[in-house]
Amino acid sequence: MKKRTFFLSLAMATMLAGCGTQMGNQVLSDILLGQGTTGDAVGTLGNILGSVLKTTTTPTQKQLIGSWTYYQPGCAFTSDKLLAQAGGEVVASQIKQKLDPYYQKLGVKSSNTSVVFKEDGTFSASFAGKAFSGNYTYDEKNAKVTMQGMLITLNCYAKRNMNGMALLFESSKLLTLLQTLSALSGNTTLQGVGEISKSYDGLRVGFDFK
Repeated sequence: MKKRTFFLSLAMATMLAGCGTQMGNQVLSDILLGQGTTGDAVGTLGNILGSVLKTTTTPTQKQLIGSWTYYQPGCAFTSDKLLAQAGGEVVASQIKQKLDPYYQKLGVKSSNTSVVFKEDGTFSASFAGKAFSGNYTYDEKNAKVTMQGMLITLNCYAKRNMNGMALLFESSKLLTLLQTLSALSGNTTLQGVGEISKSYDGLRVGFDFK
């Protein structure tokens, strides 16, 4: 574990040192010297490296296919700037922690939230125990997934991460999904999700799968 932390720290230090900015130094300092356990530092550094190396975050059509199980809230910033993504991942981990209790209140958990993308262009999904199925298309260039069912059409974005894949939505689209599938329109839990997701520019929120 110590060796792993060292090499991740070294990689991050090299990357941020090359940028030569005060922001880069602050991000590195916050991660390596701030709060959290060794495991937290490893996880945060891994997420940052995975996000900054943008070519590794867009799944191919083949990588999208499979059975995916929810394990935590997902979020990411849309900025293409290197340091914005690095700093954004630190903030993103905090946003996930804020979203988690709201997701729990909505009943979103690993046992009832999953999605299966098949090679024939069909999908089956369950969000908080509510089944949803139909056809999907994937725009690999823009990482955009369109999921069309009988009652609702969802547009989201796929993003590879260290543990699997995330499906991320613009805040209004996520609220539409949650309202449709949970029948909780106007519920304070949904209002809380909305306030968090609208508090940050360029933020997409959704679900991390593995």
